[in-house]
Amino acid sequence: MNTASITVVAIDGPSASGKGSVAQRVAKHLGYGYLDSGALYRIVAHAAQQQNVSWQDAEALAALARGLHIEFHGEDVLVNGQDVGDAIRSEAMGKGASEVAVHGPLRAALLDVQHDFRQAPGLVADGRDMATVVFPDAAIKIFLTAAVEIRAERRYKQLLAKGAAADLSTILEDLKARDARDQQRAAAPLVQAEDAVLLDTSAIDLEQSVAQAIEIVANIKTIAL
Repeated sequence: MNTASITVVAIDGPSASGKGSVAQRVAKHLGYGYLDSGALYRIVAHAAQQQNVSWQDAEALAALARGLHIEFHGEDVLVNGQDVGDAIRSEAMGKGASEVAVHGPLRAALLDVQHDFRQAPGLVADGRDMATVVFPDAAIKIFLTAAVEIRAERRYKQLLAKGAAADLSTILEDLKARDARDQQRAAAPLVQAEDAVLLDTSAIDLEQSVAQAIEIVANIKTIAL
């Protein structure tokens, strides 16, 4: 099946920028499918930990990824039939995702997996390289970001709300380290695509962010008609 004509909304951005929450709501508004590409790397990090595969072993990680059957059902994430949704959303797996994502062989192994999510009537995909590498032909590209201090405070409040222990200064330093890894890696570094619309959410809340993203999508669709 030729999927090139299926609309893709690609939303990239750094860790804790809120792109996942925005992307999910935009997908629901449009009636499109949703791809959380970051979850794929969390899944690989988790599977590697379970199977004693080093996060630094690029080829072993790629081989591991090829053997995973991944399904998304709302908040449920199934890997080879097992629900790992809660396990992969830990701070440790967030760090693991950032570490394994630097490996080119792993990114190549997951490319076909991500392309398979492009199904009618459309797809909203969020990650670090959706607009630059995975779906460079996406009709709509958004780069969603916020100041690192704002992102750290949001993550801190999220963890407290879940009853988890959290230290704001540790979270801030961790996000700065993740940003550096994501921006400096050789394989598909985090960068705003030249034709992406910048959406800075530092001074607005989630609902306002969603509304602005939907407006961006509507405006680009109107121009394309």
